[in-house]
Amino acid sequence: MTASDDTGELVKRVTAAAFKAVADRTDLPVTFVQGAAGVGSEGARLPAPQGRIDEAALGRLRGVADALAVRVRFHDEALHRRRQPHGRDARDVFDAIEQVRCEALGGKTFAGVRDNLAHFFEDRCRARGYASVTERNEAMLSDAVALMMRERLGGTPLPEIARPMADQWRGWLESRVGAEMARLARVGGDQVQFATAAFDLLKALDLIKDQDSGADDEDNDESDDRSETGDGDGEPDQTKDSRDAEGSMSSDAGDSESETSAETSAAGLDEDAMPGQGDEEPAGPSHRDPRWPANAPGQSTYRAYTTAHDEVIDAAELCDPGELTRLRHQLDQQLSHLQGVVAKLANRLQRRLMAKQTRSWEFDLEEGLLDAGRLSRVVTDPVHPLSFKRERDTDFRDTVVSLLIDNSGSMRGRPITIAAISADILARTLERCGVKVEILGFTTRAWKGGQSREAWVARGKPRNPGRLNDLRHIVYKAADAPWRRARPNLGLMLREGLLKENIDGEALLWAHSRLVARPEQRRILMVISDGAPVDDATLSANPGNYLERHLREAIHWIETRSPVELSAIGIGHDVTRYYRRAVTLLDAEELGGTMMQSLTDLFDEKTASDLRREGRREGRRAGARH
Repeated sequence: MTASDDTGELVKRVTAAAFKAVADRTDLPVTFVQGAAGVGSEGARLPAPQGRIDEAALGRLRGVADALAVRVRFHDEALHRRRQPHGRDARDVFDAIEQVRCEALGGKTFAGVRDNLAHFFEDRCRARGYASVTERNEAMLSDAVALMMRERLGGTPLPEIARPMADQWRGWLESRVGAEMARLARVGGDQVQFATAAFDLLKALDLIKDQDSGADDEDNDESDDRSETGDGDGEPDQTKDSRDAEGSMSSDAGDSESETSAETSAAGLDEDAMPGQGDEEPAGPSHRDPRWPANAPGQSTYRAYTTAHDEVIDAAELCDPGELTRLRHQLDQQLSHLQGVVAKLANRLQRRLMAKQTRSWEFDLEEGLLDAGRLSRVVTDPVHPLSFKRERDTDFRDTVVSLLIDNSGSMRGRPITIAAISADILARTLERCGVKVEILGFTTRAWKGGQSREAWVARGKPRNPGRLNDLRHIVYKAADAPWRRARPNLGLMLREGLLKENIDGEALLWAHSRLVARPEQRRILMVISDGAPVDDATLSANPGNYLERHLREAIHWIETRSPVELSAIGIGHDVTRYYRRAVTLLDAEELGGTMMQSLTDLFDEKTASDLRREGRREGRRAGARH
């Protein structure tokens, strides 16, 4: 064992002991992993020290460990889940200030913890680009509220690096929720009272209408679709405790994040430097299925105020090559941690697909391969000629798979990392089987409306304007591009500032249009998302269920009338209320295996025409019920 190994083991032992002491849980197992940190039923996971352990790396490790430990000590997860609001924005604020509360209590209890968390907080501010924020829409509301509450609960001024961000939000928040933040500061020692006060703050911010908690399950029946307000996702986020306590430690970026704090974001892209390309042609030859209707769903009720600022852009154009390489290396580090389990399932999928291509034989032929199973005939019937066999190709139609990944802000942290890893492994696996794969992402160019909203405001804010944000649809890998060429692009998903808001209906139709233009006989579209469509600018100027209604229309249209086979995977959010073929995961770690299993099932199931007929029957039955 080398001296560095000895140092690493000593650091682990000391850190684990300190974690247990701060958490007041000597019985809690502590392990060190390559990648994300967090606390689960199996114990605590802390980022393993990598390479040379200098003072900065040690400080980041201490910060991650202490942020997790104080959450274990001062936080009741069961209570948190029961009181958690439904809406995505409301949940983000609720979870962010709860973490601030835990860190404030930890800092008041332990002086050393206070110092560690202070240094760690400065690192987070630097990573999120707080010092460069010049407008409110460059940062998330949850980050701003957490910043203000940190100042009030901790009783100390914010560091210099966080003040530009705070200055942009301070006046607005003080005028809206100053009294509510003061009340939160007074009851910070009691989680129950703090949660109650947090709901008052959320109501003052117009993020919720009623004091509903996440323990109350919404009715998911189709009959409720007509009465949904669209204030939130409509479902409790079952994995928020793990996602909000999630962090990563990258040797390249020199940045570690606590799993308990909000996920890393807000570096911001230079959006003016990204020219719009909204009319990009779909990949592949221009081929249209004659059975496919030309009219799009929801055209009479859904529209975009303007599409002039939308863009369809290749991932490589959003990032310089050097940073893209760094991000890809960061993804590879995460990949090494999870590859074992997912790769095993990928091999199973590969065997299944290859077997479907060449799995049948012709027997009793006069030439070919000698059929050893029939050699006994030479003894039983000497006059019978030798029997030969030949492998017969089955009718395995050309297939293309499109993977559409939600690139919204709530996917930051572990979910987007797992999605990128799974997409990477899936592309490699299917390419070996001769199945083409397309990897797409969807988000917006700005928070809370971009140039589209500015144009609407300049024209006097006419009523019911339609979609008011600028779409950003990203092509990580085109169907015809080899995996090795598109490989670096997948690292872009880890770039801070990329993930913003999600308008699912239009993204679904965009991915679908690319698929129907493909020449392959079988087309599969798989959607990965963690919630309902959310865009603050659009929802504030239109009916509350505007985006969700369009998503339902698009899904129903594809499932009942399109040759495309549609499936979905929801991360912490029940997507079965939208998609007929869907799976909901409670933990992002399950994504890789579920994706492989879903594809395996798809290749083993009925033909697309059978599925469409089934979808139409279900649609008629649903109509009869209403």
